[in-house]
Amino acid sequence: MLATETRVARPMRIGLVGYGTGGKHFHAPFMMAAEGVDLTGIVARAPATIVSVREDFPDLPVYASLTDMIAAGGIDAVTITTPPQTRRDLVLEAIEAGLHVVADKPFAPSAEGARELDAAAKAKGVVLGVFQNRRWDSDIQTLAKVIRDGSLGKIWRVHSRMDFDDPATLEAGPTGGLLRDLGSHLVDQMLWLLGPAVTVDAQLDFVDLPQGRTDAGFTITLRHESGAHSHISASKLNHLNTRELRAYGEAGSYVAQSMDIQAQSIFAGKRPVNNLKDWGFEPPANWGALRTAKGVSPVKSEQGRYHDYYEAFAQAVLGGGLPPVTAEEGTRTLAVLDAARQSATEGRSISL
Repeated sequence: MLATETRVARPMRIGLVGYGTGGKHFHAPFMMAAEGVDLTGIVARAPATIVSVREDFPDLPVYASLTDMIAAGGIDAVTITTPPQTRRDLVLEAIEAGLHVVADKPFAPSAEGARELDAAAKAKGVVLGVFQNRRWDSDIQTLAKVIRDGSLGKIWRVHSRMDFDDPATLEAGPTGGLLRDLGSHLVDQMLWLLGPAVTVDAQLDFVDLPQGRTDAGFTITLRHESGAHSHISASKLNHLNTRELRAYGEAGSYVAQSMDIQAQSIFAGKRPVNNLKDWGFEPPANWGALRTAKGVSPVKSEQGRYHDYYEAFAQAVLGGGLPPVTAEEGTRTLAVLDAARQSATEGRSISL
């Protein structure tokens, strides 16, 4: 888990661009809970979205555009969480204005596009971070602890499955799809846990929608430099709600099944700022099980802490250092997703 002992001298003033599902549920609540972070304004355009912002934050200014927010001044950074096809231009506009940027995932259409944004940020001397918040899921933090403490010995393989019965949130059309959506999170998690990938094998499931052919499910196998391999799958149209992590090592196995307690809490109307001490813990019924020669033992859940992302980003902006997820890391994730699409199209393994 990220250390949060080092505090910045003053809050990082940040604006939020976009207030759809991502902005409303996965950014604003955790900005409000993060120490050293001050949410100063929100960009929203649709009348219904503006109403939603004013209900949640009656005292915050609402801007019609990023340009208007920049002109108003008084901010150090912005989070861009608009639809994927709009993000590039907004990220570049913010960078050109000298603002530090959190770009929602996927933060570019491809690894090539990601490198363009990374180069622009470096040339301007601003911090560019990628919002891969699911590194701070309770289940991934718990698995990371199990791996770090050596309970499994040398890791052989990890299986990660995330199925949602949620067709309404599938981003339709060739520029959307599940691979770039959930795939961004699941691939990033495996690269974070097991290190860089060297080969990618993938299969995609497609559906024809009015907006165009859309990938609605996937399976990906990564071989990592460490010698471990990971197996990732997800779906949204198969009427399943399943989240499972399964890790195998020379000393045993670890299996956990849960459905992301932080998201469940957010959609139930809870907010971390109201009870941060008890936030993000899976109930004992959802704790994973460690199986070794000593027998079976439950593993207490680590805390899920999406707000840690924003605390660490504030430290990078105001105190120097790297953001919690760098643009280079985001580019590596996109390189894997690019290779996964190529693998599925050509029916072969792709080397990175």
